[in-house]
Amino acid sequence: MPHVRAFIAGFLSTLVFHQGVLTLFWLSGALPRAPYDMAPAPPLGVPAVISLALWGGVWGVAIWPLLRNAVERTYWFRALLIGAVLPSAVALFVVFPLKAMPVAGGWDPRIIISALILNGAWGLGVALFIRLMARIGVLKDGGSNGN
Repeated sequence: MPHVRAFIAGFLSTLVFHQGVLTLFWLSGALPRAPYDMAPAPPLGVPAVISLALWGGVWGVAIWPLLRNAVERTYWFRALLIGAVLPSAVALFVVFPLKAMPVAGGWDPRIIISALILNGAWGLGVALFIRLMARIGVLKDGGSNGN
């Protein structure tokens, strides 16, 4: 069950933390991309924000093995660092080229820095939601150490 919890944490963190920070960037004029994009996303036509949240859930499962044994003093830093670096690197160096966009956003510092901040916030959110779900007993796994 910890992987289900990690998926839920990644999904929720996308909607709350990633999109929350994107909202702040958008409202401040720092980024032109509006949050909570409801435009249909290929191939299934689900709203883009839901597609992103589903991928956030997949990433939650992917980073869970790197977080689950972290001691308290490194747990939050690890979540921030892993969240910022791994999804950003895949987006900038794999997803962008697959979508016929320049690698690393053409090395635009605004794109790179915003990706690191958005995904770092997402990583912290994953860590928080995992801890909250463990604390209130959502999807108990029997041997959890609280993560």
